[in-house]
Amino acid sequence: MKFLEDKIRAEGTVLPGHVLKVGHFANHMIDITLLREMARELARLYAGDGVTKVLTIEASGIALAAATALEMNIPMVFAKKNATANVSGEVYSAKVASFTHKKVYDVIVPRDYLSPDDRVLIVDDFLAQGNALMGLIDIVGKAGASVAGCGIIIEKGFQGGGDALRARGIRVESLAIVESMDADTGVITFRGE
Repeated sequence: MKFLEDKIRAEGTVLPGHVLKVGHFANHMIDITLLREMARELARLYAGDGVTKVLTIEASGIALAAATALEMNIPMVFAKKNATANVSGEVYSAKVASFTHKKVYDVIVPRDYLSPDDRVLIVDDFLAQGNALMGLIDIVGKAGASVAGCGIIIEKGFQGGGDALRARGIRVESLAIVESMDADTGVITFRGE
């Protein structure tokens, strides 16, 4: 999405440690017009794939996942990073190492939210090394459901997670793929440039 790439260049900030801050429009504060366009694009890309649920991990992927589910007129589920009192009964769980937070989470989804009949679209804001997606794919597998694919706002192509998933036969549709970014200069290049 050229519009998204332009927005990342104009408003994104490259921080040390391969961190791309897009809090002004993609996660902490959300540009609703951009969100709608991204959700419509993911819904278009996965139209006809029999998707029955959209799955994400808390917290920054929830907005796009909900908007995409709304466009597809299907339910959205999110995996919690911590067990809470309002999650009772049996759950599917997976360990997920967070690139951003440098922490390992036990993410959980209640068992009654996914079934073997589900065809799941996994949605998230960033794809770096692929840890969150691998955890969610594991949960979908434990439920006996199938993965239709993954929809991502920004893939950091230079970190290899997307390419590793594609090599495993998993469809990954990233709306913008960053090939390189430099914290000193702030220069960001995208795949295909």
